[in-house]
Amino acid sequence: MTIAVIGLGYVGMPLAIAFSEKFETIGYDIDEEKINKYKNYIDPTGEVGEEILKETNLYFTSKAEELEKANFYIITVPTPIKQDNTPNLLPIENATKLIGDYLNKGDTVVYESTVYPGVTEDVCVPLLEEISNLKIKEDFKVGYSPERINPGDKENTVKKIIKIVSGIDDESLELISYVYGQAITAGVHKAPNIKVAESAKVVENSQRDINIAFMNELSQVFDLMDINTNDVINAMNTKWNALGFYPGLVGGHCIGVDPYYFIYQAENVGLHSQIITSGRKINKYMSKVVVTNIIKELI
Repeated sequence: MTIAVIGLGYVGMPLAIAFSEKFETIGYDIDEEKINKYKNYIDPTGEVGEEILKETNLYFTSKAEELEKANFYIITVPTPIKQDNTPNLLPIENATKLIGDYLNKGDTVVYESTVYPGVTEDVCVPLLEEISNLKIKEDFKVGYSPERINPGDKENTVKKIIKIVSGIDDESLELISYVYGQAITAGVHKAPNIKVAESAKVVENSQRDINIAFMNELSQVFDLMDINTNDVINAMNTKWNALGFYPGLVGGHCIGVDPYYFIYQAENVGLHSQIITSGRKINKYMSKVVVTNIIKELI
């Protein structure tokens, strides 16, 4: 088994390191400068660190042709949104085309990039088939395992978080489950199908976005009532089933982006997602609220 991790950002890098402890692993990124930094024990993501880079057996490369050595591909490229808040699938499509050139019979491809339900089977698989001239299930396997890394968290690292895994069929699921189970000490959760695994990721972050939005809305109301929001939360949190959320700004690669993937696909199937859309609207507006309050204090 030779694993290739495509995309060495804050998600791909720790994952590649974890796999390299159990398997021969290639870490690939199109950014040659980033690869050179890793080779010189400099971690631009801040997720791994110099000492681990010095000790790892991970093979770094920015040369696409070296991917031919692999037979188990993991895609961890970004999935951003466009200016109109619709999904930008270009990075994952480009990574899929790249792998398609080197895909051989018996190989496995696993996607970790956050997508809306259906992208793996409806967008990525046809691209792999077209470029490789191979047939899914007959010639190669595909699965989806949503990334769950909490950037900057040195306690809940990639190996300590239960990994959701899924496959295009039972054989794929068992293989992918075995491979991930070797590297992830927390274990794996087998989703019944790929769409369930895709959904779990966008729902995780949408749920968090909604809960923060609720607290942000409360904080604005309490401010008008001249009530200290933290005092209210501290009182509320004395109950055993309080969720412990606080007001704040929401940004980054995941929580401020992933809900739009769900909203987009919900619209495609004929439903306007009112709660998730409202949560995004509230949280996106919070930066203006914070700045306005700062200006008021300055005045």
